[in-house]
Amino acid sequence: MSLAEPTSRIDQERPAGEVFTRRWIVEMMLDLAGYTVDVDLASMRAVEPACGAGAFLRPMVERLSSSCRAYGRPITDARQALVALDLDLDNVNQSRRVVHDTLVDGGWTSMDASSLARTWVMHADYLLEGSPRLTLVDQGITDGADFVIGNPPYIRPEDVPGDLYQAYRSSWPTMTGRADVYVGFFEAGLRSLRPGGVLTFICADRWMRNQYGRGLRSLISDGYAMQTLITMHDVDAFETPVSAYPAITVIRRDAQADVAIADATADFAEDDGRQLVTWALGDRHHIQAASFEGTRLGHWFTSGESWPGGDPKTIEMVESLNARFAPIEDPGTGTKVGIGIATGNDRLFVTKDPDLVEHERLLPLAVSADGASGTLRWSGHFLVNPWEADGSLVDLATYPRLRQYLELHGAELGRRHVAKRSAANWYRTIDKVSSPLTGTPKLLFPDMKMTIHPVLDSGTLYPHHNLYWITSEKWDLEVLGGLLMSRVAEAFVSAYCVKMRGGTLRFQAQYLRRIRVPRPDNISADDRAALAAAFSARDADAATEIAIRIYGVDEYRDVLRGS
Repeated sequence: MSLAEPTSRIDQERPAGEVFTRRWIVEMMLDLAGYTVDVDLASMRAVEPACGAGAFLRPMVERLSSSCRAYGRPITDARQALVALDLDLDNVNQSRRVVHDTLVDGGWTSMDASSLARTWVMHADYLLEGSPRLTLVDQGITDGADFVIGNPPYIRPEDVPGDLYQAYRSSWPTMTGRADVYVGFFEAGLRSLRPGGVLTFICADRWMRNQYGRGLRSLISDGYAMQTLITMHDVDAFETPVSAYPAITVIRRDAQADVAIADATADFAEDDGRQLVTWALGDRHHIQAASFEGTRLGHWFTSGESWPGGDPKTIEMVESLNARFAPIEDPGTGTKVGIGIATGNDRLFVTKDPDLVEHERLLPLAVSADGASGTLRWSGHFLVNPWEADGSLVDLATYPRLRQYLELHGAELGRRHVAKRSAANWYRTIDKVSSPLTGTPKLLFPDMKMTIHPVLDSGTLYPHHNLYWITSEKWDLEVLGGLLMSRVAEAFVSAYCVKMRGGTLRFQAQYLRRIRVPRPDNISADDRAALAAAFSARDADAATEIAIRIYGVDEYRDVLRGS
């Protein structure tokens, strides 16, 4: 019997997005999932939703075969025990050969091996017709999975035909915004699980912190239990080098218990994997090895908000502080976090020419470079400001030079999306100007920086869109600036933000809002003075020492001092 199928148009429907996983990583994942030979695997169902050329199938079939031997079952008892799917016909045919050869090597007949290879490996789109949740009657798959294990494809929305991507989004509502296709694989896999079933993926972990992962995070928080999370950004986990920021995620359809979290370095190898699995499946609280570190959290997160990442001790510290301190943005202290103005065309709306238009239509603008030294030094930039103090657009007839300048560039300004939405407001900036913000003292944070870098504006400039700001009615901003200069504050941003290549942090409003702080009146006068002095001197080490005492995190001193 031939194991191959003829070519079909399904192969052209979606790019492969293939990244093949190393064998020892697969073995780790199977152990973490509990897909082991001491279990009667023939009585259960495992799904590999994007099987590729069989990187997961070979060890899974080996274990299934050995389990049948151990339980005295014929391999034909396992006809419904394994489901593997792939869109690419070459992959399907290759995977069927892998299954056939693995079963024959295990001592089963070629006839049974051929039959099971064609039964187990299907040419189908998991997100549309292949998910076990969708009841494949002809395959007898009607009641979900005990295991969903694999490496889902990484495919950005712009690389998927538009109608196909919309079909995916219609089927899997967690695929919001610019969600990668792997988000759909997570949702489909999770929803297919029987009670007690487990999903184990190695996949990019961006969804844990990105906006497009909010729906998936909420789904997991509402009905599933995070069991194990192993961050492996620098590990050689795949057969070909890729920049995938991978993590192994083990999620069970069960009530939440404690969570084993670990972070592996570039030196992490096969022996380390076995040691890590033993720890993760045991009950030791913490493990420190040469190539990885792990700890256990007593709970997981209960909303769609971004999840912290990074080294386990930092996550543990951040979660402890989350339980003991309030968010920095707080009506009780009148503290607010925001972003500077986006114009939609900085070339026309940002200038250094003080005579370009009427003086009252030029708003002194702070840009990122102005705070590079730690002290705000205005570079002479202005915003060409089309907004009145009440939030309405200016009447151009009142400002002839502004009108002449804007109309000279009217065609270019009119091509912006914000202008097309309202032709009458063609000369607006994307964001409105909030006039009181200029005169309000504020801390400014550049969007991208290796370390946290608050700079004080005493109330003279309006921030550009690459700057984020914090204002407060109760805080002395020099004291708050010292606290936010500390590595304790930086740890919050580092844990929650999506890092850029090279470890650059993003100090966006959504991450600054995750910082927890004490109430200002709970800080002693001596510590307030010391924080203000550290801020003035740009002394992050001194600020960190004070923050360690204020937050009560002396046990994490080594983590903070080493960051």
